[in-house]
Amino acid sequence: MHRIILSLLLLMAFMAPQAALAATLGENMSPPMMAELAQARWLVHKDAVEGTSKLRLVIDTTGPVQISKSTLNENTYTQLTIDVQDAVVGKVDGSVKLDGKIANKATFIKKDAGSQIIVDLPNAIEDTDYKIFTLRNDIGNNKPFRVVIDINKPAPQVTYNFTAGLKNKVITLDPGHGGSDPGAIGPNKIQEKTITLAVAQKVKTLLEKAGAKVLMTRKTDVDVFGPNASAVDELQARTAVANKNKSDAFVSIHINAFTNPIVGGVSTYYYRKSSYSAMLAKSIQDNLAKTVNLQDRGINAAGFYVLKRTEMPAVLAELGFISNPSEEKMLTIPQNQQQMAQGIVQGLESFFAQAAKMGGGS
Repeated sequence: MHRIILSLLLLMAFMAPQAALAATLGENMSPPMMAELAQARWLVHKDAVEGTSKLRLVIDTTGPVQISKSTLNENTYTQLTIDVQDAVVGKVDGSVKLDGKIANKATFIKKDAGSQIIVDLPNAIEDTDYKIFTLRNDIGNNKPFRVVIDINKPAPQVTYNFTAGLKNKVITLDPGHGGSDPGAIGPNKIQEKTITLAVAQKVKTLLEKAGAKVLMTRKTDVDVFGPNASAVDELQARTAVANKNKSDAFVSIHINAFTNPIVGGVSTYYYRKSSYSAMLAKSIQDNLAKTVNLQDRGINAAGFYVLKRTEMPAVLAELGFISNPSEEKMLTIPQNQQQMAQGIVQGLESFFAQAAKMGGGS
């Protein structure tokens, strides 16, 4: 019995200092320090090659942060809201006036579990018009943790006034790739650039028979800008053909590819610069699906350079998958190429008829 009591006393004597130490540490411990939004700065960068402008807003933080984006509308936004977790508003409390053309101001708001950055915009933008990301600190170059918001200047809204029919319409055809760039290559070594040019030449013949004026970004197996040019230079040269000649429509012709050889089908892409581009994409896609025996993959919005930088309704048509052996073979047959060309031409004709009924607009 005495041994049991002695053991209990020794155990209590050992535990008492530990409990006291834990209590002392608990009293002195404070919650971990949250990062702060320390400083905000911005600049507008103008790209002389692309002729575009971009506003970059940089917010320095005293530590790493997590960000999430929320917006008021589903597709277009006049306000960007960025939630910053685990960061409080520090020296940037209030708002920062921006350039007024791409963005009006940035406001920094205190929240219960962090902070919020709200960027007010003078014009509605889309998902492809901005980018939000974080950067880690760079001690060697004396750079802190950062939140970066890039906002592109939206393309100006253009008003069109279309008439029905193909006669006297100016159409620019863009056979994808060419010259030093073969594009995608099929399992039997067929090159995308060869098929796109063959189809484009057939489209040109049909359009000219209907009375249209047709421009080709390339008529032979060449680079449009020059051999081994940068991607921007090459794509800019293609859009310049359409823009300088004030084309009524721009059609870029490509062949798709994927790692899975079973995947196939036709699809058409557009950029949301106007309702007319979506209308043109649907018209061409519907007519392609009628004329070729391939899966209809529908239309999709995309930010391809040639679609964003052209000043008229523009689409990019993917005429099957060259990575699919059966579609690769089908694409080499002239009769099938002719059917695809007919689908594109019928799509253009249907588009102009529909656009004329709308009586102009943007």
